[in-house]
Amino acid sequence: MQRLFPKRPDLQLCESTMSYYPQFLGRKEADTLYHVLRKNVPWQQDSIKIFGRDYLQPRLTALYGDNEKSYSYSNITMHPKKFIPELLELKQNIEEKCKTKFTTCLLNLYRNGKDSNGWHADNEKELGKEPVIASISLGAERFFHLKHQEIKSERYKLLLEHGSLLVMGGKTQHKWLHQIPKTSREVGERINLTFRYIP
Repeated sequence: MQRLFPKRPDLQLCESTMSYYPQFLGRKEADTLYHVLRKNVPWQQDSIKIFGRDYLQPRLTALYGDNEKSYSYSNITMHPKKFIPELLELKQNIEEKCKTKFTTCLLNLYRNGKDSNGWHADNEKELGKEPVIASISLGAERFFHLKHQEIKSERYKLLLEHGSLLVMGGKTQHKWLHQIPKTSREVGERINLTFRYIP
């Protein structure tokens, strides 16, 4: 059974460091950023291999960075484009909030409730031992699910709001899995930006 998180900054998960800021961006700022990214980002849809078969990812993606370091996951290797001014300003604001430097931003566009992201952890080797992942949500609200990899009773969900910031650090990526599941509800488009550090 999944428990719904209370809306407070410290989410207090075992073996995890997580914080949630529901109004990190003001409504007008979040609206503007959403429309800029939706219009100007060169979204792409890559194929992933599951049990030997190729499938189109159920979402669109893009990668930006301030270095030329690629990012690989699910047998996909993405090469970053240079940060546009809006993303660079957002990165600097998040760095100030988190007291952490980020080099790379992975963007996901969920076009409707059929678009999703399955159970996974951001534990790729290039992200380091205990990576800090800062996630901005724009557009339609979607539930973010978490489950502990060993303690089966530890399952949670959090409604990610327009303009919110979720920060995951510590052992989170090595002890927990997360997903944005499909939903049969009528939902609008959502853009998710995850900032990370790749040396």
